[in-house]
Parts: sequence; structure tokens; C-alpha cells
Amino acid sequence: MRFSTCSLTPALLMLAACPVAFAETPWPAPVEALTAQGLTIHAEFEAPEGLTGYAASYQGGEVAIYLLPGGEHAVVGTLVDAEGSDLSAAALDTHVRAAQNAELWQRLEESHWIADGRADAERVLYTFTDPNCPYCRQFWEQSRPWVEAGAVQLRHIMVGILESDSPAKASALLGADDPAAALHSHSGDGEEIQPSAQPRDIEEQVYANNQLFDELNLIATPTTLYRESDRLERIEGLPDPEQLIEAMGGPAPGG
Repeated sequence: MRFSTCSLTPALLMLAACPVAFAETPWPAPVEALTAQGLTIHAEFEAPEGLTGYAASYQGGEVAIYLLPGGEHAVVGTLVDAEGSDLSAAALDTHVRAAQNAELWQRLEESHWIADGRADAERVLYTFTDPNCPYCRQFWEQSRPWVEAGAVQLRHIMVGILESDSPAKASALLGADDPAAALHSHSGDGEEIQPSAQPRDIEEQVYANNQLFDELNLIATPTTLYRESDRLERIEGLPDPEQLIEAMGGPAPGG
């Protein structure tokens, strides 16, 4: 078997190979040294050949650490076997990605969105929507067969990022007497929402959605997130036909 290093800084890789003494730390010294450089250790797991694995995250990504026998040195990277199979992925899925996905899904649930579709739909998708985004309107049209059949509920996280009046339009939609009907008129019927002053709490909802968009390092609207088995999938921009079918969970009903 062999080791393939991941894309961490040279300083981190060097640190992982240096014996460093720490008193009464929860992790072995080389692993603890990496936490001082910004890694978060999520769990210890079994690894072959006398190695001890640690599932960690670094700057939003996942990384495996392998403590060598003796406990004085560690290697940061991906462990592969003679066939090139990734032996780190399963542990990272279990100990890091699953927790990160659950946390992100909760943040999406707690964001400020407008429901499009039945509340009891089997499948839920979150999509970041700017009122001035033409591709968001195209996605609206693309999704109609699934939404109108009750198979999918879209939850539009309203952001204001594209034009100077986007925040005011997003606030007007969130603050409407019937936000779902207002969004339907705007996106489906072509009745452009007019920017208007809203209560402070509504404007703050748009601001919070914008912050979430930035914190997730998103670059396009629509950006759509959905659950697929135990994974959290993301589509940035307008889905192509294949991506659309995957996101919606299958071909269009009646198609």
C-alpha cells in the first residue's frame, strides 16, 4: 500500500511528520500539533498495518491523518491499497461529511425561504433565488412537472445579490401577505415584484440569507441543494437536463 498526500499546506505536512511534545492533550502529540494549525479532529478510526486513523476537517474540507506506530509521527493524506482504492473515504464519510451535511441541512431549514409545492412532498430541495435572476425563473419553469405533481417541494431561500434593487425585491416577496402566491406571480406569471420598504425583521431575513450564501462560498443563483441517500448534493447554476432529473429524484411525472 502507499500514501498519497492531500492538498494541505507544506507546513501542515511537515508538522505532521515532526514529533512534538504536548502535556495532557486529548490526542497524540503529532495529531494535537495539527489542531494548533487549524484542523478539527472529529474521530479516531481503525486503519491497516498498525496505523491509527483520525478523521479531521480543514477549511471546510475533509482530511485523514494516520498516526504511525510509536505515536511520534503522523502522515496527512489519503491511504490507498495496491489497486488504488481509497481507504480513507468511508471513515471521512462516516465521521466528517455526515455531520457536516446534517449541520448544513439544519442551517438551510432555519434560513428564510418561500415554499413552492406541497408540504408533504416526498422530496425537498433548497434553492437560493434572486428576484432578478433569469436562470432562477428558468429553474422555476423546469421544476413545474414535479412540483405540480406533489412529488417535490422547492424552498426558495430569497437572496438579494445581483442588482441594487435585489434586496428590496427579495424583502417584498418574503414580506408579502402570501409569499408563495407572490413568488408564483413573479417567477411563473411574469408579474415583476416591485421593490418596497419592509419591516426591519424582513429585511434582516434577506441579509441573513445573503450571509449564508457567502459563508457557503456560493457563486451563482440558482444554487440548489438536496439530499441523495446519505449525501448532500449541490448544483450551482441552472441544472442541465440530467442534473434536473437527478435533483428531482427521477423523470418528470407523466413524462
